[in-house]
Amino acid sequence: MPNFTYTARSDDGSPIQGELEAGTEQLVAEQLLRRGITPIRILPLKAVVNERKDRGIHLTKPKVNLTEIVMLARQLRTLSRAGVPILQGLHGLADTTSNPTLAETLTDVHRQLQGGRELHAALARHPKVFSTLFVSLVRVGENTGKLEEAFGHLADYLEIEKNTRERIAAAVRYPMVVFGAIAVALTIMNIWVIPTFADAFARYNAELPFMTRLLLWTSEFFVTYWPVLLIAMLGSLFAFRAWTRSPHGQIVWSAFLLNAPLVGGIVRKAVLGRFAQSLALTLRSGVPLVQALSVVAGVVDNAYVGQQVQNMRSGIEKGGTVSRTAASTGLFTPLVLQMLAVGEETGALDHLLQETAQHYEAEVEFELKRLSDAIEPILITVIGVLVAVLALGVFLPLWDLSSAARGG
Repeated sequence: MPNFTYTARSDDGSPIQGELEAGTEQLVAEQLLRRGITPIRILPLKAVVNERKDRGIHLTKPKVNLTEIVMLARQLRTLSRAGVPILQGLHGLADTTSNPTLAETLTDVHRQLQGGRELHAALARHPKVFSTLFVSLVRVGENTGKLEEAFGHLADYLEIEKNTRERIAAAVRYPMVVFGAIAVALTIMNIWVIPTFADAFARYNAELPFMTRLLLWTSEFFVTYWPVLLIAMLGSLFAFRAWTRSPHGQIVWSAFLLNAPLVGGIVRKAVLGRFAQSLALTLRSGVPLVQALSVVAGVVDNAYVGQQVQNMRSGIEKGGTVSRTAASTGLFTPLVLQMLAVGEETGALDHLLQETAQHYEAEVEFELKRLSDAIEPILITVIGVLVAVLALGVFLPLWDLSSAARGG
């Protein structure tokens, strides 16, 4: 007798899921109704298994990237504007998305809504996909009947966030590729190329220059201890990742990034722009200030700044103003603090925060252009030094040996 899986509701509206043996779906429904359970969805178990296989079973599930969340927010706004029921919309999106993780997430949200949960509560069950900001604004949209507006605000905010991340990634891609190529070249030179020259130098009893001896010693060290160096490098990398994921390590590393050479100014302005943009969005959507700060602290993507935002919330709860508590963090420039103070006095804090976010966005774009200009001479200098060292260490003794051979 075939098995069926079902989704149903109890008398008090609680969701129920399970399996039953019966000849048809109608018999499953009759069994559930006799128990006082209202069936919502009944499917053959085989169909459910095949559906999961079609979506793919991955040992490592693909992540849901920011672009997919932006598209999802825009699609949900369009569906809400067109008057399509959220249940129907989620079911269609789950069937059409190409990302199995997102499809599984939307299917679970659809199932939770069928079980009587509110949309924001169903979304909150998936914190790796939907941020605190996303859930909070959906909650406000549900409570105020402006869900379409909430999805629109989220789509615009996430689009800005995506563009900022793409600009930063594009700015650091070139130097990372160059430094990676330098590392590969040095590895090849030390392990394969220089030992070949060492064999040639060993045939002569001539005294080698210091730079050549240094290169030979470095190459011998690499060839002899490369397994130890590889293990040490991987161990250091895993230890560093574990430390940066610890509460204390996150705060210390986040604070360092704000003041790091070359990139510290960009990171600071990008994080503070994200703070201003997200706080303006939450306030504009009707979230109370104290709750908005709690939400923003979790989405600024910097543990140190998040801690300072929580300190701002505590200060406001004790009666402080936004501008005064912001000044106590030491993160904001006098211009931004002045705009916050004016926003409080005029009651247009969300508007001035939006302008602050635009100011930081322009600053980040300018700093990214300066970063490219600053990194280029550094890269040229590093490459020049490496070429000079290799030329002095390898070709100078070869020239001396050839001169001695001609003289002999």
